[in-house]
Amino acid sequence: MLLCRKFKFDAAHNLVNYNGKCEKLHGHTYHLSVVLKGTPDSEGMVFDFTEVKRIVNELVISKLDHSYINDIIPQPTAEYIAQWIFKTIDKALIRDNCELYEVQVWETENSSVICHREDIS
Repeated sequence: MLLCRKFKFDAAHNLVNYNGKCEKLHGHTYHLSVVLKGTPDSEGMVFDFTEVKRIVNELVISKLDHSYINDIIPQPTAEYIAQWIFKTIDKALIRDNCELYEVQVWETENSSVICHREDIS
């Protein structure tokens, strides 16, 4: 069973060693989906939505929202942002009955990156 919790944050960045408009400072309203995979526990939940929200807000949103992402992720492509988020929240979301399955970062309405465990280097 898959459980999904969505988030939103605003941040600025610029791409380093990139030749194009994204090399200049600009911002996005990012959308984030955090997906856990598991089985319902004795209370009937894969993971409490409120607890997922608390963990992701504490570990990710509080750091990235209204930030200059380059200060946290040196080359802040959507790919590297998704990997950073996955690594940052992975251990905090592991339980006996579930684990982090997927992180999806939407940089625009039409462009996103999906990161799974095997995508982490």
